[in-house]
Amino acid sequence: MKNLNILGIIPARYASTRFPGKPLALIKGTSMIERVYRQCLQAGSLNLLCVATDDARISEHIASFGGNVVMTSTLHPSGTDRCLEAMNAFSLQHPEFKFDVVINIQGDEPLINPEVIDNLTAVFADPEVRIATASVPFDDLAKVQNPNYVKIVKDLHNNALYFSRSVVPYHRNNLPETKNFHKHLGIYGFRAETLEKICKLPVSDLEMAESLEQLRWLEAGFRIRVIECSAEGLCVDVPEDIQIVEDFMNKHRIL
Repeated sequence: MKNLNILGIIPARYASTRFPGKPLALIKGTSMIERVYRQCLQAGSLNLLCVATDDARISEHIASFGGNVVMTSTLHPSGTDRCLEAMNAFSLQHPEFKFDVVINIQGDEPLINPEVIDNLTAVFADPEVRIATASVPFDDLAKVQNPNYVKIVKDLHNNALYFSRSVVPYHRNNLPETKNFHKHLGIYGFRAETLEKICKLPVSDLEMAESLEQLRWLEAGFRIRVIECSAEGLCVDVPEDIQIVEDFMNKHRIL
């Protein structure tokens, strides 16, 4: 993006309750984290890209295919905190850059669309935008009712009003349609100085109630701009999801 230096960060942990070692899981012979990394390289808006990890196995793997990697603490409570440490470390490694915006990219979407990254960074052309994220319309009411899928309610200016695991908005007088609900996608963009500020905020009541850290930011008065995507990507949560991704790739002749 013109006049802004954008750093893409992919947080990657080895430990995972549902899928230990997930970043190194092979998808048609290539690790998931390498697939994510190479998809992100296609985004024209990123000046630099790195993986932030707390595990030497992941770090060594990233280095093996020529990727940038930053080792971070094992004590971070969230990927957001890991991104802050990685931004500060990477800034020391690359003093020629002053990073204006950090994009926190999910490490478990091996087919992430680079356009989503570019569209998210584009909103920072508006100097009022401090935090941005993405959403997609739900395509299934069963997913709307599933608390594992986070819903967003937005205002008329595409700023988030609330995030919830519950069905919001509640429709009192008519049967809801999926188009009335928006699913949150876990990619974020932050102004560098805003990232530093939100990582200093104490845990909030709303955050604890819903187990959603973005509610801490809203409760503290930060606005979150939301872009809408046409379709969600394929996310790998459990080992069985690998086959789903590979079937999709075979169907669409993706190597």
